[in-house]
Amino acid sequence: MKVRSSIRSLARQPGSKVVRRRGRVYVINKQNPRLKARQG
Repeated sequence: MKVRSSIRSLARQPGSKVVRRRGRVYVINKQNPRLKARQG
């Protein structure tokens, strides 16, 4: 998982979802599980 200042580019990938957990923003992707990122 990458920690990024902006996760917009990963959030545009097909199958991506933006999830908020514990005050942090995560990008998770079921289609391509390598695309995981955290912001904040």
